[in-house]
Amino acid sequence: MKKIYVCSRFGGNIEKSIQKTKKYCEYVVKACGAIPIAPHIYFTQFLDDDTPEERAFGTLAGLQLLSECDELWYFGDQISKGMTDEICFALSHDIPVKYVPEHEYERYI
Repeated sequence: MKKIYVCSRFGGNIEKSIQKTKKYCEYVVKACGAIPIAPHIYFTQFLDDDTPEERAFGTLAGLQLLSECDELWYFGDQISKGMTDEICFALSHDIPVKYVPEHEYERYI
């Protein structure tokens, strides 16, 4: 099975961001039969994004997970700096990048 890195905006209303990312992951599993890798909803369960050292660890660990994925798929109509960093990392490591428009996953929202 392919491992898909789920790249999406995380900020503002954290609970809403987590719910959206869960739906993106559901789309990856149910519509595509792939394994979703979404570290931003995993690491934030025990790391504090407002603590610079913990954020740095989470970012580095996320990129390590990305390096082990087959593709990066990004979701949403806004691209944050963190998303840009992940997309650039993927491209520089020859990991295919795909934008998933809302009409493809809207039934999971």
